[in-house]
Amino acid sequence: MATDAAFLLVSFGGPEGPDDVMPFLRNVTAGRNVPDDRLAAVAEHYDLFGGVSPINEQCRELMAAIVKDFAASGIDLPVYWGNRNWHPYLADTMRQMTAEGVTRAIAFATSAYSSYSSCRQYTDDIERARAAVGENAPRVVKIPPYFRHPGFAEAFTSATARALASLPEAIRDAADLVFTAHSIPETMAAASGPTGGAYQAQLAEVAARVAAQLRRNTWRLAYQSRSGPPTVPWLEPDIGDCLTALARSGSVGVVVVPIGFVSDHMEVIFDLDVEAARTARELNLPMARAATPGTDPGFVAMISSLVRDSASSWESPPRAAPDHAEMLSSDIASLCGPGCCSRGGGQSPSHPQAIT
Repeated sequence: MATDAAFLLVSFGGPEGPDDVMPFLRNVTAGRNVPDDRLAAVAEHYDLFGGVSPINEQCRELMAAIVKDFAASGIDLPVYWGNRNWHPYLADTMRQMTAEGVTRAIAFATSAYSSYSSCRQYTDDIERARAAVGENAPRVVKIPPYFRHPGFAEAFTSATARALASLPEAIRDAADLVFTAHSIPETMAAASGPTGGAYQAQLAEVAARVAAQLRRNTWRLAYQSRSGPPTVPWLEPDIGDCLTALARSGSVGVVVVPIGFVSDHMEVIFDLDVEAARTARELNLPMARAATPGTDPGFVAMISSLVRDSASSWESPPRAAPDHAEMLSSDIASLCGPGCCSRGGGQSPSHPQAIT
């Protein structure tokens, strides 16, 4: 591959110690006039975990897995990592790449779906980082939403099967599947994708595929981490309300599958492992939580596949259309274009009640 090219892992970022929490929260909410007492209330979530979000360490583990898989797959690209909201910041990573002679890069974001906060905002932050570095900054091509790649659903299928197996044998076959994702304002959801409504549709598509691979005919999609004023409608039902409805309908148990996340963000370990788990206990509803993909070998191999196909456009003579384009279907080409995934109205889910 080209010697001036690189791979860039782009993630949200998170605090790595108690002293980081408030500065991190101020970064996430910059320009929104969120008072420190409100941020302090959210900081208590981090206090339960020693002031540390798991996301940075998981990015390090994912980087190591990517480097290993690249080597095995014959992908000769240096691997860089930059965050939107905490060290290593994207702009700092872009400066390092520039200093080391990188002129172009393929970016992979730790978010698989179409919406302003899960796709467009990553692209905007990459461009801001390039602007901060100047005209010599590398050109960056972001891999589009990859929710439809088989490796993505397969990672969740394996994790869901393991979660089901952790339930008592007497109930596991009858346990309900509840797929969860970060809630976003309805106006943002309506503006997601090239023609609107893509976020919910993509989540439902992945949920249906995972359920089908497990030979399950029924499942539910719920949302978590809602924030903002109650007068602004966000996607529902909330995971807690969904669990309550299942218990009232006679459910014998549930497996919660966080298909909206590729790693264990704070939303996963607090909103699901703490709050949703507490709700399930209060309802006497046995609950297991499926793991996020993290460094699942199939998920890492998916990243290598997407990078290889994206890098094919650098080769001469041009190769045929990338394999993943067909795999993801023809409408992928229309994603991430001008006007796709506008912010819509309402509060962004990067509100301090719903941060990583």
